[in-house]
Amino acid sequence: MRYHNITKDDMLNGDGLRVVLWVAGCSHCCKECHNPITWDPNGGLDFDQAAKEEIFEELSKDYISGITFSGGDPLHVRNAYDVKELAKEIREKFPQKTIWLYTGSLWEEIKNTEIVKYLDVLVDGEFECDKKDVSLHWKGSANQRVIDVPESLRQEKVILHDS
Repeated sequence: MRYHNITKDDMLNGDGLRVVLWVAGCSHCCKECHNPITWDPNGGLDFDQAAKEEIFEELSKDYISGITFSGGDPLHVRNAYDVKELAKEIREKFPQKTIWLYTGSLWEEIKNTEIVKYLDVLVDGEFECDKKDVSLHWKGSANQRVIDVPESLRQEKVILHDS
């Protein structure tokens, strides 16, 4: 897996203060994407042990609410396995922290994949510029959904996260 940045103390990509891992690689290539530099799966830096330790150091701080995976697309074929493994490790080491993930894929396409059992919130759907709305919380366009993953799995239907 490759990544572009690790943002610390982020308040825009999930609730509370968060660490954000911006992965490289996206096949959705949404028109007017806010981060097209992350589309190339060969871009950025190799996600190595030092990067993982940087994330874990941030997550160990009491005031950090959790991690958000964004990009690019964390579920891109070049990222999905490594992101799943990292989410699993974070869930084990930091069970009190929340895990958010942004993807252009839809819940219906990924709800049966292993990674969802480690997620608290999934923001799904491609960014659609004709549905752009800057007043929306934690998403860029009205078609995207901020999904409460554990509750959606329990009820076997999409349950939106309270914002």
